[in-house]
Amino acid sequence: MSVAARARTRLDLGARRLRVSAVPIVQCGLAAGLAWFVAADLVGHARPFFAPIAAVISLGVALGSRLRRTAELVLGVSLGVLIGDLLISWIGSGPWQIALVVALAVAVAVFADGGTVLVAQAGSSAVLVATLLPPGQSGGLDRWVDALIGGTIGLLVSALLPSHPLGPVRRQARRALDELAAVLFGVAEALRGRDEEAAAEALRRARRSQPLVDELRASVKSGREVTAVAPLRRPHRAEVARFAELAERTDYAFRNTRVLARRALTALQDDEPAIEALPDAVAQLATAVQKLTAQVGGGDREAARAPILDLVHDSPILGAAAGDLGVSEQVMIAQLRSIAIDLLQATGLSRPEAQRALRAEL
Repeated sequence: MSVAARARTRLDLGARRLRVSAVPIVQCGLAAGLAWFVAADLVGHARPFFAPIAAVISLGVALGSRLRRTAELVLGVSLGVLIGDLLISWIGSGPWQIALVVALAVAVAVFADGGTVLVAQAGSSAVLVATLLPPGQSGGLDRWVDALIGGTIGLLVSALLPSHPLGPVRRQARRALDELAAVLFGVAEALRGRDEEAAAEALRRARRSQPLVDELRASVKSGREVTAVAPLRRPHRAEVARFAELAERTDYAFRNTRVLARRALTALQDDEPAIEALPDAVAQLATAVQKLTAQVGGGDREAARAPILDLVHDSPILGAAAGDLGVSEQVMIAQLRSIAIDLLQATGLSRPEAQRALRAEL
């Protein structure tokens, strides 16, 4: 790829990231400006820099647990200011005094089992008190109020100008399902080609998949928070709940796929024979995952149900008697059935409904 092509690709990726984060960026800027205005012009604080800082941290460009983060922010500022004001007024300001104040503030925050924001704010507030704002120039209570103003305005801005709760969830769901399909295709190709290294790579890839599931769960949690705080986004609650179920089923499907990949590798290492239709069944299941992925963007997930049921009902090996199969084949087929149940639940069926569907009772 030429230098110009690489530059265009980087620009395209940057522009895409900006489009995705447009609302959070506007939220941060608006909240910071409003926080300064309220603290400086309405409340009358001389240098209320904690207010815009608190507003930006309580929002963040990435969605997260805003209520908890805002509470930790205010508590962290209060803790750092308290320890800084008390100690610096007694021991003075200097390198070792700063080291002591920050260490004590962070230690107290850690002892209180505080989160990352609480610990960071306790330490940074202590630094500011000990250096830029020694006691007497600005009251500790003013700084605490500024943090409270900023955090509150951050929450209000997120409620009145909310991000779309489903956008990040859909992106993360597609990423996770794409990876699940890729792992299944990898297992199918390894079995078809009797390739141990390909099976090992599929297993490694499956084991690296957990962060994708964790990110999907985090985006669902953020979506729920947006629908709870923002009145304009409450109609999306039901869809976010459906994605919560999808995230749960995707997690289980990945776990079963790891077992499938591990057993495929073991079978190849031990040179166990494999039914010729087994790789095709695994690939067909991967294709069913792709069908589900295509419906994540707002389509009808029930449309992804038929390929899964076709595999289960039409594949000769999934209905084969256990006595006709080797040990590894039995394990892999059992995992395929389990993954099929997980995917059927991801399309909206309950577990009993999914089990009945596998038995062609629906």
